[in-house]
Amino acid sequence: MLPGSILHKLKESFAIGDTGRSLSLGVYFKNTLVALCHALEDAVLEQEDAPLLITAFQRGKWYLQEAERYQDIAQRSRHVTIMASPDAGFQDHPTGQLPNVSLVGLDDGDPVTQEWHLIIVGPEYTAMVLCQELSDEDYGAAGMPQHDLERKFYGLWTFDPSLVHAAANIAIAHISRYNTELADRLRAHLANIEASDHSDGLPNSNHIGDIVTRVVHYMQTSQEGLFQHDSMGFDAYPFRLDKNLISNELQAFLRIAQLIDQTDLKNPMAAAEVATLAETLGQLLDLPAWQLNRLRLAGLLHRIASLSSTELPLPSAPSDAGQSEAEVKPLCCPLIPGTQMLRRMNRMKAIATILNHMGEAWDGSGFPARLSGDEIPLESRILGLVSCFQQRLSQMGAIRRDGEHVGALPNATPEAYAAVLAACEAETNHRWDPKLMEALTLLVSALQQGLSLSVSMPQVASGLWLLDSHSDEDLLAPPSPMPANPL
Repeated sequence: MLPGSILHKLKESFAIGDTGRSLSLGVYFKNTLVALCHALEDAVLEQEDAPLLITAFQRGKWYLQEAERYQDIAQRSRHVTIMASPDAGFQDHPTGQLPNVSLVGLDDGDPVTQEWHLIIVGPEYTAMVLCQELSDEDYGAAGMPQHDLERKFYGLWTFDPSLVHAAANIAIAHISRYNTELADRLRAHLANIEASDHSDGLPNSNHIGDIVTRVVHYMQTSQEGLFQHDSMGFDAYPFRLDKNLISNELQAFLRIAQLIDQTDLKNPMAAAEVATLAETLGQLLDLPAWQLNRLRLAGLLHRIASLSSTELPLPSAPSDAGQSEAEVKPLCCPLIPGTQMLRRMNRMKAIATILNHMGEAWDGSGFPARLSGDEIPLESRILGLVSCFQQRLSQMGAIRRDGEHVGALPNATPEAYAAVLAACEAETNHRWDPKLMEALTLLVSALQQGLSLSVSMPQVASGLWLLDSHSDEDLLAPPSPMPANPL
């Protein structure tokens, strides 16, 4: 990471500050970043937020490829600042002449010329891509890629206002080296936005489901475009590019799950705690490792099911290579709105099914398909039970202490565990699988006696290990029975 770059300064500020937070950094191909930035920019075009945009395009020629698009973005923004090494035509394009667009020509040797940034700061919508291109040494013996879209960048993307505002301030300070008057105007814009922002530093989840759906859609579309051009020579890299695509799609879903938790002060650790409880219950039932991974991932994403319906339609063909349109099976039951976005990623079919049927009841009175007994996927039964248990437990004492999210499990007393367990037991044979209740009773007894569960969110950029060959299974044919002698 280049010293003096915006990414390096952001990483250092969070490493040595009072937050104690570490950034979730990953590696992205250029085609992924193009798709990601377009999805985040589309939200600017569709909302009335009038944000401040600060971007870095490395070189002016990359800006010129997007200049027409940025003319439309400028009309929806209070100000747009674009940093890049000046190339022929960089200063002459009509977009650069707009009154609310400023171009900053970077000097040779400025580390920001090796970075790719999109910083969007608005009263209701904040988002950011902050990346730095890998160096020759980083690429190793293989050397620099021959194709532009296979270039790699190291960094992060996020909706977290605290990170976005911090990066904006660092970028403005960097701009002041070139244009102090512009930097002062940008600080005034930022102060005005912060004064009108009533989110208390928390992400705003409005429309984020649609944005993340669009992120995944753009990534899939850009990937399909690569393999339609055989002359580009990408046939040698299908596995590597496919793996990168799947990793970044999964990151999109994990980020929205984190976002939902961050906006819920009454239950700020729901995703991590439900994932931990589900995995632990699965261990008591002696489930195989692949099923425990699937349970954990479903637990981390379980609150996505509560999101409102997305506007983008489901794909008519799968996103994963190797499956023909004729093999795509029709839906067997209605979808809960939030699970529609998960079904955009074919590798998440099993996870989407698990979340879709969390609301089913053991006696068949639940939703959306009124499944009963062993017709309900086992993971859905487990997740429905532990998510209800965790939510009820959080209502009895989850707090936010000194700006730090504190979950329900570390604060629960033996009496709280007993009360919540009793409430769940009263619903046995109606809502809950009686054998799962036996396992939960054993787990609660251990918690009351001092068992400590390790609760943590995975690094968003390194969650690909949670997906395996079982993640795209059809869980409703046949149904999943309870393992024999689970306890």
